[in-house]
Amino acid sequence: MGWALVTGGTSGIGLAFVRALAAEGHDLVIVARDEARLAKVAEAARTQYKVAVETVSADLAVRADVDRIASRLDDTDSPIDLCVNNAGFGLHANLLDDDTALQERAMMVMGTDVLLLSNAAARAMVARGSGTIINVASASAWIYTGNYSAIKRWVVSYTQALAIDLEGTSVQATAVCPGWVKTAFHERAGGERPHIPGWLWIKADDVATTALRDAARGVVVSVPSLKWRIGLWVAQHGPQSVPLAVSRAVTGSRRGEGGVSHVPPPVDKVTSETSDPASPTLSAADSPDDAPGSAV
Repeated sequence: MGWALVTGGTSGIGLAFVRALAAEGHDLVIVARDEARLAKVAEAARTQYKVAVETVSADLAVRADVDRIASRLDDTDSPIDLCVNNAGFGLHANLLDDDTALQERAMMVMGTDVLLLSNAAARAMVARGSGTIINVASASAWIYTGNYSAIKRWVVSYTQALAIDLEGTSVQATAVCPGWVKTAFHERAGGERPHIPGWLWIKADDVATTALRDAARGVVVSVPSLKWRIGLWVAQHGPQSVPLAVSRAVTGSRRGEGGVSHVPPPVDKVTSETSDPASPTLSAADSPDDAPGSAV
C-alpha cells in the first residue's frame, strides 16, 4: 500500500478513515490543527498498525496552510495514492445574519479547500496513472438547511464533474454522503444532537469503510447504509415536498434549541480533545460521540 492523506484526521469520521486506511496498510499523512492530538493519533497508528505517519498542523481556513498540503499532494518522492478531504465544521448560522464571516470560513474549509486539494491530488495522480480522491459530503446535500446544505451539494456536484473529467485516467473520485453520524458534530456547532430515532444514526467507521469500498468499485456517490440510500432516493426522485418538509423541520428544531443564535468559534473536525485516551489508541471505542464528524 502507498500513502494516504486525510484532512481532519484526528477525530470523528476523519479518525475512522485513519483507522481503516492504517488497517489496510497505508502509510499516512494526517492533517489537523491540534498538534498534541496529531502526535497522539500518529503514535497510535505507528504502534498499532506499524505504518509510517507524517503529521501536518494546518488551519484549513488559511490559504498558505492549504497550499502546503497541496504541495505535499504534488510530492513525487512519497506520492499520495489516496486523498480524503474530510475537514469541516457545523454551520447552524442563519442566512440572514449580518456577519457573514462564519459563512465565508465554511465555504473556504468545506468548499474551496476541496477544490484546491482535489485539483492538486488529481493532477499528480493522473500524471502517475492511478489514485483515489474521496470528498466527504453529506446527506444534507439533498435538503435545504442553510449554507451547510448548499456547500455539501456543491461538493457532490463538483465530485461528479471531477469524476467525468477523470474518466479514462484510472483515477477515481468519490463523494461520500453520510446521514446522521454518532459524533458531537451538532453540539460543537452550537446546537443539541437532533432528537431522532436511534435507528437512523450510523457509525463513523461504517462511513469510512463504505466510502473506501465504493471508491474501489468505481462508485462516484457513496451513501453509507441502505436506510439512507432509500431516503436519498426518495429525496431525489420523490415529490419535492418531501425534502422541503424535512428541511423546514430540521431548521425549525435548530431555531427552537437556540442553535441559530449560539454558534461557537468555528472549528474543523480536529479540535475536539474531550475523551482523549490516556494512552493513544485507534480502536473504535476511543472515537466516542464527542468527536466531531460530518452529519446532516
